Amino acid sequence: MVPWTLILPALLLWVSGVCGDIVMTQSPGSLAVSAGESATIRCKSSQSLQSGSSNYLSWYRHKPGQSPKLLIYLASTRASGVPDRFSGSGSGTDFTLTISSVQAEDVASYYCLQSYSTPPTVVQPRT
Repeated sequence: MVPWTLILPALLLWVSGVCGDIVMTQSPGSLAVSAGESATIRCKSSQSLQSGSSNYLSWYRHKPGQSPKLLIYLASTRASGVPDRFSGSGSGTDFTLTISSVQAEDVASYYCLQSYSTPPTVVQPRT
């Protein structure tokens, strides 16, 4: 049975360390939606992730006990096998993951990852 309300926790994504690192922030920290409704998670970068016509921003889903799953890469391209209810948009510094018609199996943590520059991104849960 599909629960009436699904909680989609998001993560605060940030890069720590030396000056010049790209800092990523996500909002909201958590999201409650009813089954069948649309859910939107936003990600903002401290500097542009665009090079040429490409934006180096990916979206991942993580469920407890499983490896993170790539959903979207290059800001808007769905990974193989990802349902079309998942869509990504945005460019430069502002990006959005939208899940249309949320289903029970979509309950998970979602996070964005910048691959524009190094060092690797460090993910910390919002406290």
